Amino acid sequence: MIRTFGTGSVCARLLSQGSKYATCRAAHHSGSFDVAIIGGGIVGLASSRELILRHPNLTFTLLEKEKELALHQTGHNSGVIHSGIYYTPGSLKAQLCVRGATLTYQYCQKKGVPYKRCGKLIVAVEREEIPRLKALYERGQMNNVQDLRLIDAKAIREKEPYCRGIMALDSPNTGIVDWQLVALTYGLKYPIIIKSSQGKEVRCRFVLTCGGLYSDRLSEISGCSSEPRIVPFRGDYLVLKPEKNYLVRGNIYPVPNPRFPFLGFHFTPRMDGSVWLGPNAVLAFKREGYKLFDFDTQDFINAVSYRGLQRLVMKNIVYGMGEIYRGVFTSAQVKNLQKFIPELNPSDVLRGPSGVRAQALDAEGNLVDDFVFDGGKGELGSRILHVRNAPSPAASSSLAIAELIADEMEKRFQL
Repeated sequence: MIRTFGTGSVCARLLSQGSKYATCRAAHHSGSFDVAIIGGGIVGLASSRELILRHPNLTFTLLEKEKELALHQTGHNSGVIHSGIYYTPGSLKAQLCVRGATLTYQYCQKKGVPYKRCGKLIVAVEREEIPRLKALYERGQMNNVQDLRLIDAKAIREKEPYCRGIMALDSPNTGIVDWQLVALTYGLKYPIIIKSSQGKEVRCRFVLTCGGLYSDRLSEISGCSSEPRIVPFRGDYLVLKPEKNYLVRGNIYPVPNPRFPFLGFHFTPRMDGSVWLGPNAVLAFKREGYKLFDFDTQDFINAVSYRGLQRLVMKNIVYGMGEIYRGVFTSAQVKNLQKFIPELNPSDVLRGPSGVRAQALDAEGNLVDDFVFDGGKGELGSRILHVRNAPSPAASSSLAIAELIADEMEKRFQL
């Protein structure tokens, strides 16, 4: 056995005061475990589930600093089950998304978790977008995304009567689900409570960290590189007024522009019947900063002093200023959305919720677009596996990511 966190002070940085949740094979109160998983989001919970299924004779604990599980990225996303269209063929991101979507539908069906396979249209509203749309279709085919087809303006109207476009990529297997609900079903079968980090020692043989917004800081504790660095980006949504929900049936997305780092505004129906519009993407001044004026000095300095963020800003300064402007003035967001649904008016929307994306950046200002795993150094670090980057669509891919993580842990630690 080794001391997982080295000292009580480090442990206190990972676990805050009050009741915390953990999962393990059975009720286990001695404080000693074979494997500890840090991070109670969907990746940590899915990985815990996969490891428990594979190794029922080992003991596991999952440590989370909040009083509830799946509160941050898992509980603040659009709720889309992505099919795997956008991602580079052969990349882990593509493979895990396609398999993850299949596993998600099977899992939800088996467990009785509500979901809707409502489909998605990626809509070209200008002729110059058609070559990019056709390239997306080819990419989706290479990624083995099922049932993709290109449709014309008439077919767009048949699927989305209020949407206007000249061509669209139809992805009927894209769906929606409440990812927080899904994540909780991964973990709640194995409850134990860790009441306080003060004076309490948690011991285990191996550690898996799925720290999301804090993945870089957890990695540095065990001697890993400070890169890739996590920079938080807040996305603000608008919400259609309930009487206008009839304007949208399924997911409607723009054709992505390769000059810009994010997908752009889209229309997303939710499991509760509401419709979200957006999001934009602006720098958050706090890693858990869901409100416009949320601010944390350490998080802010850590982000703006990083050379990678400075270079990203310089490469996308016009785009970034536009995102800030649209975040302040809802009419500017609506103007973009009217390209797809002309009937939409600024009076039809309300300000909605926000999410914070844990965006991994390298020192050259490039978005780290695929999954990154890391291990520490020395006797302690060699017993730790860090999930340093699990980019969107990590929720859609969570069950497939869990398989990959379990494979990696078995290989590294000879479980």
